[in-house]
Amino acid sequence: MDTVGHILKEKGHAVYTTAPKDSVLHAVETMCGKKVGSLIVCDGDSPVGIITERDLMTDVVLAKRDPAKTRVAEVMASDLVCVDPATPAAAAMAIMTERRCRHLPVVEGSKIVGVISIGDLVRWVSRNQEFEIRMLTDYIHGKYPG
Repeated sequence: MDTVGHILKEKGHAVYTTAPKDSVLHAVETMCGKKVGSLIVCDGDSPVGIITERDLMTDVVLAKRDPAKTRVAEVMASDLVCVDPATPAAAAMAIMTERRCRHLPVVEGSKIVGVISIGDLVRWVSRNQEFEIRMLTDYIHGKYPG
């Protein structure tokens, strides 16, 4: 069974973060520089929230707030759901579907060790389906070892 840890091993462990006290402008500069649509908000090594492009659009731009004066803590989503590396990939997908979130921080203890996106999980599902289809096709054509 594939786990979040297996996906992270293949994808990599890069995590882009910001701090609650950072300005929204700083967070935007980081997001643009890294070409990502969200940052995990960390207090030290511990994730405490997430700030996304959607948060920026609704809570900063539409609210006409000054990004240089607004702190990340004021606009981040703090109802963050985290998983550990042993979480089955299917369970991670169920969490993301139920919670309607696109990113799951992966933590060991209280330290963040990676982030899984919905795109990572879609690739995992697609690859597994391709493998199963190939195995069934081989079986039907008599190529199945056994």
